[in-house]
Amino acid sequence: MRRWLAAWSLAAILAANAAHAADDLLNVCLDEDRPPLSVHHKGKPDSGFDVLLAQAIAERMGRPLKIQWFESKLDEDSSPQLEANALLSDGRCSLVGGYALTTDSLVKPGMKTARLPDFAGATREDRRRRVALGVLAPSQPYVYSPMTVVLGPKAKGRKIADIGDLAGLRLAIESGSLGDAILMTFDKGRLIDNVTHRVPGRDDLLGALARGDYDATLIDLGRFDAHRAAHPDAPITASGYYYPIGANRGYVGLAGDPALIDAVNKALTELAAEGKIAEFGKQAGLTYLPPREPAILGDVWMKIIQR
Repeated sequence: MRRWLAAWSLAAILAANAAHAADDLLNVCLDEDRPPLSVHHKGKPDSGFDVLLAQAIAERMGRPLKIQWFESKLDEDSSPQLEANALLSDGRCSLVGGYALTTDSLVKPGMKTARLPDFAGATREDRRRRVALGVLAPSQPYVYSPMTVVLGPKAKGRKIADIGDLAGLRLAIESGSLGDAILMTFDKGRLIDNVTHRVPGRDDLLGALARGDYDATLIDLGRFDAHRAAHPDAPITASGYYYPIGANRGYVGLAGDPALIDAVNKALTELAAEGKIAEFGKQAGLTYLPPREPAILGDVWMKIIQR
């Protein structure tokens, strides 16, 4: 009888410890295909800047890390804001990493529910149902993510100090993107006749640039880093020009858990002071730029139009 009681007590303790460990997990949602920020491919180790950073933050907080991978579609109908909110509101994670910190991306959603993006472990029912949305709360930023001009082989060496320096070049841009708004509205439409639109998620924008089909494009710096890592011999080059309106990236959680955001901010402050965040960027092949003011970008579309 005593042996049975001892065995039962041990089993109860182990079960309690396991439950506590599960409750203590730091669950972070990351996009599975956003190199060099985050990459998750079957049969290969997880990698990327946001993976390294999440691991370091979990270690600072003394909590085991669990990454919930999800797939964000690059098309005109996708909404990163609603996808992140749905994942958080459904309890799939407590933080979403690599989130662009803008006023528009943090406002209370205009709809009450949204569908979940595809995520690791999703069932058929998960893909059908809608999730009641909450209110988002941001961490402090940890990286600056600007737009940059990338040049094709025929424009190699072209000096770009402003968008106006793209005049006369054959320009390609993804429809509905931030770069599209910048090029189409510049100087009352001066570049419109030089712009060819490509379909997001369907056309290989940088591949077409490398073939010499176009002379230049305006894209997120991280996407150029990813293409350069995957195609080191591609004849496209960075102009070194960054569009002056850019967004910081940070974590976003639900407003109902301010203690978590405070703990994350503490860890980020320590890691930045030690130079660790910049080091993670270098390890991941990211052109790391530290956060800039304002921490949260205001109405980006109005800023672009006013320029």
